[in-house]
Amino acid sequence: MNEPALRVVIVDDETPARSRMRDLLADCAQEVPLIVEGEASDGRMALELLSSQPADVVLLDVRMPEMDGIEVAHHLLKLEQPPAVIFTTAYDAYAISAFEVHAVDYLLKPIRASRLREALLRARGAKPPAADMLRELRPQGRAFLSAPERGRIHLIPVGDVVYLKAEQKYVTVRTAQREYLIEESLTGLENEYPARFVRVHRNCLVARDAILGFERADGDGEGHWVVLLKACDERIAVSRRQQYLVRELGRQ
Repeated sequence: MNEPALRVVIVDDETPARSRMRDLLADCAQEVPLIVEGEASDGRMALELLSSQPADVVLLDVRMPEMDGIEVAHHLLKLEQPPAVIFTTAYDAYAISAFEVHAVDYLLKPIRASRLREALLRARGAKPPAADMLRELRPQGRAFLSAPERGRIHLIPVGDVVYLKAEQKYVTVRTAQREYLIEESLTGLENEYPARFVRVHRNCLVARDAILGFERADGDGEGHWVVLLKACDERIAVSRRQQYLVRELGRQ
């Protein structure tokens, strides 16, 4: 019984590179039945395309503006059926050594048809890359957090986040405009953005530049501190353990 054609999406910010990849895929199609479902020139377009058009494998350029390929792969994990990923890259000693350590498939530009054919054969039935591994490949924090909404992936610029609050197995992401729910670890987010967020309570991280000041509040017969925020009227309680922040970040 013949296997179904592999559904492929090409993601690269350079038009000639996408055209070259289509030609290479056409060369491979006789030995590896495939269908090119579409292409995207940046990470946002890729996420929009793959939200509406499922694929088995994504050929994903590592170096792209605004959002690199490794971050795009992280956001793709929020899809109901995340695709396998084959990264494409020009020579980059660090990236290549990291891919090899983690057994992540990659294609080195200029890409050869024989190498692409091998990667496609391995990709059939392969699992998408794990989130922990992607964080190790890209130790600097993501530019965006992502929340699945009605079958699509909504990108949240990290610079817009006021606070992150853990609630059961979800984290509430608060911006000045609204709230989102993401299924991530608060500790993992704290480790990913150590300079941007400060833990004010065991279940809450607040963006340092979103802090207006601190205010003393009475409760349960004892005084305690709350964080005043620039972007919204909510007050976030400061735990006893974290009250040193009132002195460290200043009282206003």
